Amino acid sequence: MGKSLYRYVLRHSLRQQILLTLTAVLSFPFLYMFYELPKTIVNQAIQGKKITFPVEFGGFSFDQVEYLMLLCAGLLALVIVNQSFKYLNNIQRGLVGERMLRRLRYELYSRVLRFPLPAFRKKSAGEIIAMITAEVEPLGGFIGDAIAVPVFQGGTLLVILAFLLWQNVYMALAAVALYPLQFYLIPKLQRKVNRLAKERVRRVRNLSDRVGETVGGIAEIHANGTARYELADFSHRLGGIYEVRFKIYLWKFVIKFVNNTINQLGPFFFLLIGGYFAIMGQLDVGTLLAAIAAHKDLAAPWKELLAYYQQREDARIKFEQVIEQFEVAGMQPHEALVADPGPDVPLKGDVQGNNVAFVDDSGNPVIEGANFRFGIDRHAAIVGDSGSGKDALARLIARQYQWSSGTLRVGEVNLAALPEAFLGKHIGYVGEAAYLFSAGVRDNLLYGLRQRPVGEAVGAGGAQRERYRREAAASGNSTDDIFAQWVNFAGAGADGEAEAVRRAIEVLGVVDMDSDIYRMGLRGRIDPETRPDLARLFLEARAALRSRLADPEIAPLVEVFDENRYNANATLGENLLFGTPVGASFDMDRLAEHPYVLKVIEEAGLAAHLLEAGSRIASTMIELFADLPPSHEFFEQFSFIRSDDLPEYQALVNRIGREGLGDASAEDRTMLLSLPFRLIEARHRLGVIDAAIQERVLAARRIFAGNLTPALKGAVEFFDSSRYNAAATIQDNILFGRIAYGQARGAERVATLVGDVIEALGLRRAVLEVGLEFQVGIGGSRLSAVQRQKLGLARAILKRPDLIVLGDALAAFDAVTQRRILDNVRREFQGRGVLVTLNTIEDADGFDMAIVMRDGRVVESGHPSGLSGKKAGPTALSAAK
Repeated sequence: MGKSLYRYVLRHSLRQQILLTLTAVLSFPFLYMFYELPKTIVNQAIQGKKITFPVEFGGFSFDQVEYLMLLCAGLLALVIVNQSFKYLNNIQRGLVGERMLRRLRYELYSRVLRFPLPAFRKKSAGEIIAMITAEVEPLGGFIGDAIAVPVFQGGTLLVILAFLLWQNVYMALAAVALYPLQFYLIPKLQRKVNRLAKERVRRVRNLSDRVGETVGGIAEIHANGTARYELADFSHRLGGIYEVRFKIYLWKFVIKFVNNTINQLGPFFFLLIGGYFAIMGQLDVGTLLAAIAAHKDLAAPWKELLAYYQQREDARIKFEQVIEQFEVAGMQPHEALVADPGPDVPLKGDVQGNNVAFVDDSGNPVIEGANFRFGIDRHAAIVGDSGSGKDALARLIARQYQWSSGTLRVGEVNLAALPEAFLGKHIGYVGEAAYLFSAGVRDNLLYGLRQRPVGEAVGAGGAQRERYRREAAASGNSTDDIFAQWVNFAGAGADGEAEAVRRAIEVLGVVDMDSDIYRMGLRGRIDPETRPDLARLFLEARAALRSRLADPEIAPLVEVFDENRYNANATLGENLLFGTPVGASFDMDRLAEHPYVLKVIEEAGLAAHLLEAGSRIASTMIELFADLPPSHEFFEQFSFIRSDDLPEYQALVNRIGREGLGDASAEDRTMLLSLPFRLIEARHRLGVIDAAIQERVLAARRIFAGNLTPALKGAVEFFDSSRYNAAATIQDNILFGRIAYGQARGAERVATLVGDVIEALGLRRAVLEVGLEFQVGIGGSRLSAVQRQKLGLARAILKRPDLIVLGDALAAFDAVTQRRILDNVRREFQGRGVLVTLNTIEDADGFDMAIVMRDGRVVESGHPSGLSGKKAGPTALSAAK
C-alpha cells in the first residue's frame, strides 16, 4: 500500500480527482463575474456613471430601472450557478471519500486475513478493530478533500485576489499583508500538534488493548480480587491520555488564536487603505463596495485552507501509523486468498517435506531441517513432547504456518503454490481450541463448505444487489454476492441442503456431540406458522405422552396444565398468566410491578390475600435462612430471597409488624407481592397458597385473558391442549405441564419418557435439526470448551478433506473420550489421510506411520512398531486403550 497518503489517493482515485479539479476550475470565471457584477450594478445601474439610457443589450432596449432588474437577475443567476458548482463539488468529494474509506477498510481487513498466524501474538483484536473502524474514519473525509479543497479554495482565493488587484494593487496587498506571517507560524505550531497526536494515538491503542485484556481475563480478575489494581492501572492510562489531549487542545487554541487575530487585522488595513483611496477620489464607491464584499469572502477560503492543512497533517499521521501496523512480514499474497480453487480433484501421492525449517516471529528456530514422507491416504502421527515442534509441524503441513525454508509437497504439487480455497477444501485442520462464530450450530458446521460461491442468488432484490456490486467494484471491494449460494453441499457428499443436514447429524455422532444437540433441540423453539408439519408431529408426541401418563404409576411424574385447575408444580405467576410471555411486556420476575397484573388481582379480590401471603413468606424465609451462610445450598433450592436481600426484608417485616399491612408503602407492597408470584406450592410447601387463594387465582386467570388491552394482545401465548405454543420449548410443548416435585428420580424418568415418545414417533431427527439452530454465542461462549472442540472437529470432518490434521485437538477430552473419538475419526477416514499429534509412540499404536520429533528435529520415522520414540511411560491416551 505504501506509506504516502497522497500516492494512495492518486493511485485509486486519479480520475475522480481530475474531475473534481476540472469542476473547480470551470467555476472560477463565474465566481469572478459574481464579484465584478455588483460594481457594475452600483456604478452604472444605480449611479448611472459612464452609461447612457436607454441601453441596448441583446437586441433589446432597457431604461435605468429595467437595466437594474436585468443585472440583478444576472447576479441571482450567478448565485445559483456558483452554489450549484459547490453542491456538485461537495457531492463528488463525499462520494470519492466514502468509496476510498470503504476501499481502505477492505484492504486493511484483507491484510488481516493475510497475516501469518504468529503475527496475532503481538497484535490484539482490540487494536486491529480500532484501527480498521475508528482510526481510519477521518481519512474518508480527507481523501475526498485531498485535491479538491486546495484547488477549489485556493482557486477561490486567487480569483478574489485577482479581482482586488484589478481594482487597486495597494488595496489587494493590504488585504493579504499578514498572510506570510501565517504561512510561517502555522506550520511550526502544527508540527507540535502532530507530535502530540502521534503520542495520543499510541496511548489510545494501548488503552484499547488493556480493555480487551480485561474483557478476556475478567474471570481471573474476579478470582484474584484485583479489581482495585485494574482500576488504578486504567486510571493511570487515562491520566496519560488526558495530559496529551490537553496539550493538543492548548496548542490548537494557540493556532486558532493566531489565525483569528491575523484575520481581524486584515480588514483594518484593507479599510484604512481602501477608504483613503475612496476619499482621495482614486476609487469609486461601487468598486469599494465590491472590493469590501470580495474581501469579506477572502477570509473563508483562507480559513478553509488553513483547516485543510491541519486536517492533512492529522490524516497523514493516521495513515502512516495505520499502514505501519499492517505492514507485516510474511503476509500471503492477496491472490492466494481469492484465487479460484480450480478443478475439484483430490490430492494424491505422498506428503513429503524436504529440509523444512520454521522460525517464529522472534527469530527463534522452531523446526530445523525436517525431512519426512507419508502417504496422504495413510494414518500418521507426529510424536513428541510439548517443546518438540510437533504442533508447529502439523500446522505447516496444514499450511497454517508458512515454512521459512525447504519444500512441502503432496505428490508433485507444491503446497505453497495452492490457493487457500483449494487447501480449505482438501485439508482440514483442528487445533487445541476450535473457534466458533456467533451463529447457529448448523452455520458453524457448514462454514467449512463456503470457499466460493457455487450458485446465483435467488429471489427479489436483484436490482439492489447489482447496485451494491457496482459500488463494490468502484471501491475496489469484493464483488462476490453474499446472497449467492455459498455452501458447497457436494463437498459434504450431499446433493442438497436436506442431505447435508442429514450428513451433519451423522458427523455429530462421530464426535459424540449428537446427544448434546438433541438436548439443545428439546430446549429450542419452532414457529408453527412456518413449520406446521413439525408442530403437528410434536402435538402427536404430546398426545402420546398423555396416553403414557394415564398409567397410574407414571401419572404422578407430571402435573398437566388444565385451564380449570391450579398447577401446584408451577409458580403462582405462571398459574395467573397460564401461558408463556412473548416479548418483554410481561417479565415473570417483575409481575408485581406490572400495572395490568395489579389491576387484575384487585378485580379478582386477590391483592390483599397475596400481600398477606407475601408477609408470611418473608417472615418464614428470614426465620429459616437468617443464620445460614450465603453459599448454603438451601438458598439455591428453597429460598426466593437472595442472601444479600435478607436484611432488607428483615427491615420490611419489622415495619409491617409496627405499622400493619394497611399502611405499607407502594415500594413495600411491591416487595411483598413479588414473593408469592415466585412460589411453587409443591416445591416450597409453605402452606400459604390454600384452596381459597387458588380459586381466586383461577378467577384472576380468566380476567387476565379476557380483558387484555389491544397493546397487550399477543404478549402471552396461552396454554391450549390442542395448539402448539410457539413461545415454549419443544420439551415444554410435549410435556404440556410441569414435572412434579418429590418424585424419586422424577426429572430423569420424565426425560426417558419424552425420549421414548420421540423415538417411537421417529422425531429424534426433527429434534436434532432444531438443535442445529442453537445459537452458540460470541466465540461459542454458550457452549462448554469440550462442546466447542467437538463442533470444530465435526466441521472439519463434514467437508470430507483428503487429509485431516489434528494438532492437540483431543486434549480437551478425557482419555476414554479421546480414544473413542479418535477411533471414530479413523473409521470415518478410511482411505483418506489422518495426521495426529501425540505424546508417545505407545499412543500411536495402530497407526500406519509415526514421525518422532525432539527439539525441533525429526529424529526418526516409520511404522510405530519399529521406532523407539521417547520413553516417558504410558500416557492417559495409551492407558485408555
